[in-house]
Amino acid sequence: MDLRHTDTQPNTAEQQAVDALLGPPRSAWDGGERGADGHVATGGQDARSRRHLLLPALHAVQDRVGWISPAALGYICRRLTIPPAEAYGVASFYAMFSLEPQPPVVAHVCTDIGCMCRGGTELVADLQRQVGPAGEHPGNGTSIWLESPCLGLCEQAPAVLVTRAGEQPCERAIAPASADQVAAALAGGEVPEPVCVAPQAERGEPGLRLLRRVGRVDPESLDSYRGLGGYEALRRAFEIGPAGVLRELNDARLLGRGGAAFPTGRKWEAVAHNPVRPHHLVCNADESEPGTFKDRVVIEHDPFALIEALTIAGYVTGAEEARVYLRGEYPLARRRLTAAVERARERGLLGDDVMGRGLRFEIRVERGAGAYICGEETALFNSIEGYRGEPRNKPPFPVDAGLFGKPTTVNNVETLINVLDIVREGGAAFAAIGTEQSTGTRLFCLSGRVARPGLYEAPFGVTLRDLLEMAGGVADGGELRAVLLGGAAGGFVGPDRLDLELSFETTRAAGATLGSGVVMVFDHSVDIVAVLLRISAFFRDESCGQCVPCRVGTVRQQEALLRLASERPRGSVADELALLGEISQAMRDASICGLGQTASSALDSAIRELHVFEPEGVR
Repeated sequence: MDLRHTDTQPNTAEQQAVDALLGPPRSAWDGGERGADGHVATGGQDARSRRHLLLPALHAVQDRVGWISPAALGYICRRLTIPPAEAYGVASFYAMFSLEPQPPVVAHVCTDIGCMCRGGTELVADLQRQVGPAGEHPGNGTSIWLESPCLGLCEQAPAVLVTRAGEQPCERAIAPASADQVAAALAGGEVPEPVCVAPQAERGEPGLRLLRRVGRVDPESLDSYRGLGGYEALRRAFEIGPAGVLRELNDARLLGRGGAAFPTGRKWEAVAHNPVRPHHLVCNADESEPGTFKDRVVIEHDPFALIEALTIAGYVTGAEEARVYLRGEYPLARRRLTAAVERARERGLLGDDVMGRGLRFEIRVERGAGAYICGEETALFNSIEGYRGEPRNKPPFPVDAGLFGKPTTVNNVETLINVLDIVREGGAAFAAIGTEQSTGTRLFCLSGRVARPGLYEAPFGVTLRDLLEMAGGVADGGELRAVLLGGAAGGFVGPDRLDLELSFETTRAAGATLGSGVVMVFDHSVDIVAVLLRISAFFRDESCGQCVPCRVGTVRQQEALLRLASERPRGSVADELALLGEISQAMRDASICGLGQTASSALDSAIRELHVFEPEGVR
């Protein structure tokens, strides 16, 4: 691509898509006419202040046309006064943007580890026979199918996301998917919405806290939410004040549920007491860890809970606006959350005077674009600001210099909705649930070769054996081979670890991790080496490339694995395993962020716990 401004003009559809988002050009700085003398232009500072609209503008063109042409990218650059090379670097960073011509209808077929275990490989083979190879038109010239990393629908595998560009763009997931359904969707057929899979909620089990409304509340009705106790926590927060809420959070000892397990009360206090203004609030809903889908289920089926929790967080930390950075592959969650925000605003629960208490608070839904690295909080900030999703050095930490360089509170969805019960019932009551160091309940994403995959809730301290029994054990009466805890960035444990208590402290002591709550089950029908190869390919593809240890290490890791899998080691198997150990150590010690630091965790644990590549190993 020619990375400079050209005279090529966007077509009508491309220009309309951008102008619908940005409004008509107001000056020569953003694509309008110059002044009367042909030289003077005003409004440059205002145009440059809209850099954060770059990703929304790219989405607008992708949704309207199906790909981003050089002319469309150039028009966006002129409208936002962004150098073409910078805009190209951003657009090429995100997997959901296509810079090459692409038909308007695309079926993204998941080939990641969760779907590999439940028919994903067979689905790909069926599509190749029935429709044609991936990337080739199936005869009508208007659609293709492509292989995709995890779509966050692991409990309903195999999963497919169908996108249709046009004046009325449409995105729908098919899960579980068959080749016939995908072929029909490519031909223009209707795609039904997937159903919720939260077995405990469906059975109406007592004692649920985070999932107690799922399946009972109408996610599109504010009255339904209020009828089930909604907004009681916000009223209580107003009664006890910001200091009271912070006291309850600290008494609850709530730890973050995104993987880092940082104390939530300390994070909120640091921002609340920071004298620099304004304060920002960000909800990290970009759960791209393979095997993770908990935030999607909560947002799709209980969106007002997240809105209420964010309002409390804004009240306590002094933020007047929250941004929910939502994974781009979650169209239903985006539609329902956006609608819920609009209804809350209409009823005075968002806006300039929330509940008549003088609180000004708004929520924006920011759409991700397919980048696993944006789950890292500082990479997420860069993405919102209109840049490549590359992590920043720490310090400074987000509580001092986060989004737009200002103090920022960042929490994920599960962490935030825990706040509701803490405020309503008190921190001490919350701390009485779970273990001494891991309080409350946890959402677990069970997938793979388990009889009843889905989202489960259990108190911290539940054993892995008990959790698997809740889900009906291994599918089809199979024999357990291994469990992956924490997703691709987590680690494997064998059948001898079934009595492991699932809490932050016990898994850490055992050399494992809870991570984002992934519990993926494998029986003897699954080739563990194939799973490791898929994980290594995932990290190679998702590395942002900013730091050498991760950029090079993930490639070298995959190369060594491929040699071992093909039984063509360089030297001996022991030599290759030693090399993998050195690569792992270098990535862990020198990578700038958690992606590189954990990119070898699953492989390390498979070698250590499952003895892969040894004669008695799992294969």
